[in-house]
Formats: sequence, C-alpha cells, structure tokens
Amino acid sequence: MSDLEKLRYPVGRFELPTAPIGRAGRETHLKTIEDTPSRLRSLVADLNDAQLETTYRPGGWTIRQVIHHVPDSHLNAYVRMKLAATEDCPTIRTYEEQLWAELPDAKSGPVKMSLDLLDALHFRWHLFLRSLTDEQFVRPFNHKDWGRVTIEQTLTLYSWHCRHHTAHVEQALR
Repeated sequence: MSDLEKLRYPVGRFELPTAPIGRAGRETHLKTIEDTPSRLRSLVADLNDAQLETTYRPGGWTIRQVIHHVPDSHLNAYVRMKLAATEDCPTIRTYEEQLWAELPDAKSGPVKMSLDLLDALHFRWHLFLRSLTDEQFVRPFNHKDWGRVTIEQTLTLYSWHCRHHTAHVEQALR
C-alpha cells in the first residue's frame, strides 16, 4: 500500500465478510457503534475553528467535514438496516457523499450539532441492533454498487467506517 493509500485508509480497506460472523462476532462491531460518538467528541472537544479546518491527507476532507460526514453516512446506514428488517430485500437509495461534504452545513457548520446527532443516532441504532434476532441479521437489501448485503454485513462495514474516520481525525491531529 502506498503512503497516500495508507493516509486514505489508515485502518486498511474494508473487506465484506462472505460468511456469517454470528452473535459472538457481532459484539466487537456493536461496541464500536456504541463507543464512536464519545470517541469522536473527545478528539475534537478542544479544537478551534482553524484546527477543524485541518485535512487528514492532501486533498482529503477537513476534520469538520469528517465529523459532519459520519452522521450523514450513519443515518443512511440506519435507514437501510431498518428497511432490510421490515421489507423483503428492498432496493435502497445511494447518496453522493462527496457532494454532501461540500454543502455549507458540512463545510462550515458547528461540529457540535453533528456530534449531538451522532450521540442520539448511535444510541438508537445500537438499541435497534441489539434487539435483532439472528434471523433478522441475515435479512438483506439491494445496493446498486454492492449488490445484496445483509444487516450483519452492513454492521461490519459501519464498524469499519467508525474506525476509519476516527483514524482520519487522529491523523489530522498529529
């Protein structure tokens, strides 16, 4: 992996599990979902506006944009999982995350609003995920780029996503 790739993927690239990970395998991912809001909040708590404009790599997003991106992305993931839990293999919408990151709220909005949203979202998301049965974790949705993906596979993706963007913020602070 090149140096730029290491900056872009500080925890490595995501690999979708092809076999079920089961209840025990889900625990680490559930803990990551639970802990990420407080971890991100602690990383940016004492940063001023100039520091929030620091990028984690050349051409990358600012810390502010990363903080706003995480709840944008996780709201989409939460809805996708709930659709999969309640509908028969729904086809879900995608969104243009790069364009969302360029909108005024993501470029210059106070990070507190997204951290507060992330707290509430992850609390509810974690509660929802903890309530699912093993059978519900294998319920799928269809994604135009990823194909058929289960709730369990999506959990592993967003656990990685939490670690991925937390590492970006840590990288920018070094």
